[in-house]
Amino acid sequence: MTTPKVFESEYRFCLLLWENEPMSCSNLAKLAKEKLEWSRTTTYTVIKRLCDRGVLANNDSIVTSIVGKDEIQLAELEELYEKRFENNLPAFIAAFAKQQKLSESDVEEIKKIIDGASK
Repeated sequence: MTTPKVFESEYRFCLLLWENEPMSCSNLAKLAKEKLEWSRTTTYTVIKRLCDRGVLANNDSIVTSIVGKDEIQLAELEELYEKRFENNLPAFIAAFAKQQKLSESDVEEIKKIIDGASK
């Protein structure tokens, strides 16, 4: 099963839910108004869309996630890797390393990950 696509604004909304679930629709709408400045109708529309795509469940006005944060992040990363870097792992890692200041501990941790993956 492929992970459903979650767009940026939906992701920010999901972050609120993941931190607080399960939540009633009304409390989720209040939280989205406070944190995202969304209207109640926008929140309900997004809940419906994410439920239709299988990301969330809404049972008796209680919203829970079906797809977790880690799954969404991994799907986004895979899409970036495939589409922008054409499945070229060295290019992907080089682009990341050029933009980030890596500490010695970061480098050692990355080496451990690579060593573990190659075994």
